[in-house]
Amino acid sequence: MTDNNEDKRKFAVTKQTALKIAAAVVVVALAVVVGFLWYDHRQDQLAEQARTEAVDAAGKQAVAMLAYDFADVDNQLAAAADGLTGSFRDDYTTLVQETIAPGAKEKQLTVQVSVQAAAPVSTTPDEAVVLLYLNQTTTSADAPDARTSGSRVRVSLQKVDDDWLVDQLTPV
Repeated sequence: MTDNNEDKRKFAVTKQTALKIAAAVVVVALAVVVGFLWYDHRQDQLAEQARTEAVDAAGKQAVAMLAYDFADVDNQLAAAADGLTGSFRDDYTTLVQETIAPGAKEKQLTVQVSVQAAAPVSTTPDEAVVLLYLNQTTTSADAPDARTSGSRVRVSLQKVDDDWLVDQLTPV
């Protein structure tokens, strides 16, 4: 009988040991909850940063792509192509070389662009879509008085090596 009692004492959990185990479980559970909350908060911070950076990049790049002076149109629009991605960059460069630059030089066009409003449509840390409201002021040899027109464009961006590059620009 005494052997049986000794075995029970060896495996018996005292009240103090049970409290220590319960406290350890609570600490681990709290650490897991804090970890999840921190991760969620960090994702919110990254999303907000992406929204801010993408809206800023979309506005700057739209102005670079759409504004030019006939005297330096080749250099201005070629520099704008640096902010574009892959096939969109190729399409834009072709359009500039074959249509925009020759037309601007022939008609002595000067186009100024300003962003009136900008808003993110959707963003992730690596992709964004931004809606821009633009005013374009155009002068030419035939019409030296400035003509202003408004437009809306939807700009899709991709984050490449910490830079937001335009993937698509679509009139709305």
